[in-house]
Amino acid sequence: MNHTLPVSSKQVESKPIKSVCVFCGSANGASPEYMKEAKGGGSVGLMGEVARGVLDNGGSAIGIVPEPLYKYGSKQLAETVIVPDMHTRKKRMAEESDAFLVLPGGFGTMEEMLEMITWSQLNIHSKPIILINTNGYFKLFVEWIELSVKEGFVKDNSAGIFVTCDKSADVIEALNNYKAPISRYSLDWTQSPKSNDINQSLI
Repeated sequence: MNHTLPVSSKQVESKPIKSVCVFCGSANGASPEYMKEAKGGGSVGLMGEVARGVLDNGGSAIGIVPEPLYKYGSKQLAETVIVPDMHTRKKRMAEESDAFLVLPGGFGTMEEMLEMITWSQLNIHSKPIILINTNGYFKLFVEWIELSVKEGFVKDNSAGIFVTCDKSADVIEALNNYKAPISRYSLDWTQSPKSNDINQSLI
């Protein structure tokens, strides 16, 4: 990343959290502890456990599903929004939520989490990102971030874009205490009329 980009020096004020996006695996995981911590999207694995937990406690849930997955049997427990592709899915999830919770998962979970971390670094959003570190699942990820800081690929303060909790019971406190680091890039992502003209010429 070019370090000549403008860097923020102001603390972003926290906004009320009314909705949360959850990234997690579509599998159950090897330990029963993963399902236990996922109790409150989809209907399988940790996704299903989160959705059931929300609905069983009187909450509402939305599953945002790419059309190819929906066509091939992606079953949903909650209100379902079908989108054309994975990129649109992540954009819609970000628009619908005030914060992001990350439970253990595989490639998809890590990719979604890292995109939201990157978007925060670029000032596309300033929303809390909380990792629930069940069974130390994210220990190696945290160590990798620490190594990236040490080796000069991630700025020290940017490592605080996400925070970790050992238990889901600690999430509310983490959300309430979250402050986006002031060292993030202060880029303005508001589209100008000129950029809209460029987008139209590319279609």
